[in-house]
Amino acid sequence: MSTSFLSPDFWENRYQENTARWDLGQPALAFVDWLTDCQLQPGRMMVLGAGRGHDALWFASHGFEVVGVDFAPSAVEQARALAQEQQLSAQFEQHNIFELPDDWHHSFDYVLEHTCFCAIAPEQRPAYVQVVQQLLKPTGQFIGLFWAHDRPGGPPFGSRVADIQALFSEHFDVSSLKPVARSVPQRQGEEYLAQFPRKGAIARHA
Repeated sequence: MSTSFLSPDFWENRYQENTARWDLGQPALAFVDWLTDCQLQPGRMMVLGAGRGHDALWFASHGFEVVGVDFAPSAVEQARALAQEQQLSAQFEQHNIFELPDDWHHSFDYVLEHTCFCAIAPEQRPAYVQVVQQLLKPTGQFIGLFWAHDRPGGPPFGSRVADIQALFSEHFDVSSLKPVARSVPQRQGEEYLAQFPRKGAIARHA
């Protein structure tokens, strides 16, 4: 298996060549529906693999203090431009998610996931969970939209619901992982929304 996707150049080239098919050009439908229906108290949110910032800006528009990171410099630039255009104060930075600043540790109420987990190598997933745990406050929670498909190869790499739960179960309550009602056609029936509080945390509801 090629490991070219482990470099920022791989993802930057996808944006430059306009082949970033994971970019929906809008926030994920599942996040739109969920945030509209639930009563989630705004807080500080980290968005991993934020891309052009569509999901991050959706949450920022609902009062969340958002920081988004991505490997690709042009995606970060475009996210910043969208934030300025929409007059939102979200912050976007270019980082490898496995090399984030130490002063971000335990400083976020939420970590948001959408198409970052499926973009990293499967063997990196335990380290991904460790990153999430490090970013969150003791009372924090992970919110993820997982693309759980079984097609070979990648990225996007496949996963199973049971595997996702097993990965997070040591440090998180993984009981809320449910299929979503609305997806884009190419992911219909394969997306699952996770709301995983850290074990011992109290969910932040209004």
